[in-house]
Amino acid sequence: MTKTNILTEKQNNLIKFAKAIGNPTRLSILIFLSQQETCYFGKIHDELPIAKATVSQHLTELKEAGLIQGEIKGTKVKYCINRENWQIAKDTFNDFFSALKDNIDKCN
Repeated sequence: MTKTNILTEKQNNLIKFAKAIGNPTRLSILIFLSQQETCYFGKIHDELPIAKATVSQHLTELKEAGLIQGEIKGTKVKYCINRENWQIAKDTFNDFFSALKDNIDKCN
């Protein structure tokens, strides 16, 4: 049995989302994409001073976490924020920090 098997689905989602946004490059990509309706890979790469392969790897991680989605248009890939999962991530973090705040208030 792995540790993720003993956690709730919500806790596993929290881990997945935290891991995805816990990397500075992935966070930069999310911030950039959140300011666009959609964006092609080339424009994302132009914004970041790193190799194309590295950008691609980070985009894959964000897609696997469900925070972004990509659509193939001919020879190009267009990316955008996955709005449904973005809201789930927001709610999950909000619930987590709200629960912690309740316990922190009891520590005084």
